[in-house]
Formats: sequence, structure tokens, C-alpha cells
Amino acid sequence: MIYEARHFVLRTLDQPHVSRSDGGHIVIDPKVAVEDRTQLSREQAIELIKLTMVGGEAMKTVLSRKGINIGRINYQDNGNWRAELHVHLYGRAQGATLQPFGHALAFPPTREAFHKEMGKLEALREDDIVELRAEIARLLASGKYRDF
Repeated sequence: MIYEARHFVLRTLDQPHVSRSDGGHIVIDPKVAVEDRTQLSREQAIELIKLTMVGGEAMKTVLSRKGINIGRINYQDNGNWRAELHVHLYGRAQGATLQPFGHALAFPPTREAFHKEMGKLEALREDDIVELRAEIARLLASGKYRDF
């Protein structure tokens, strides 16, 4: 786990969809499963948007500092392989090789095919997670997000 808020957790995956060197991958999961964002309360919806913003900003800052030039973050509600709300933050590195920058992300159609065709992608490292945690805390304390 990277960060825990009141209604959501930010976490990394052992088997990410985007390799660390291609930009990395974080997931935001609700603590209580819902089918989609239409089932969120106002408070939950605000927290989710805030966490996507903070998580994406932290990814760009931390990974860019480590030499992975993040050009943008793709934010996606998927729910195709797991039929409940969760938001993926996909870093898009300008020097990416497997998922080239400027192209749409391309994934095999099923979870099984993904594991077979994509192999084991490089997850975020423990030092990345420590720095992401610190950067998220810094951002949440900043004027931009403190009273969000």
C-alpha cells in the first residue's frame, strides 16, 4: 500500500499493467466495493478526484526525479477484469518501449492473455513507494490540496 485515505487506498501491483521504466502503475481502490462512480457519496467522489490528482502529481514528480521522464498520466476507470470501481493511474514515459509515449495503451483482452502475452513487468520499487508516500503527504499538506 502506498497511501490510505478515509474511503480509498492507493496501491501498487506486483504485476503492473505498465512497467516501471515505461511510466509505472498505481491503482486507487475503494475500501467498500461499489460497481461504479455513480454509487459514490459526494464525500467519496471528492476524495477520489483529489487522490487521482495527488497520486498522478506524485508519480510525475517522483519517477521523473528517478530518470523516468513522465510525459503524462492516463487515468482510467477500468472494471473489465474486476467488475467494481477502481481507478488506474498509468504513467506514460517519453522513453517508453513496451507502451510507447503518444500511443494508446494496448492490453490483451483478458487477464489470462495479459499474463501470458505481457510476461512479468517491472513493478514500482520499495524506494519508489517510500518517496511516493512522502510526496503524497507533502502535496496533501500544500495549499493546493489542504482545503480541497
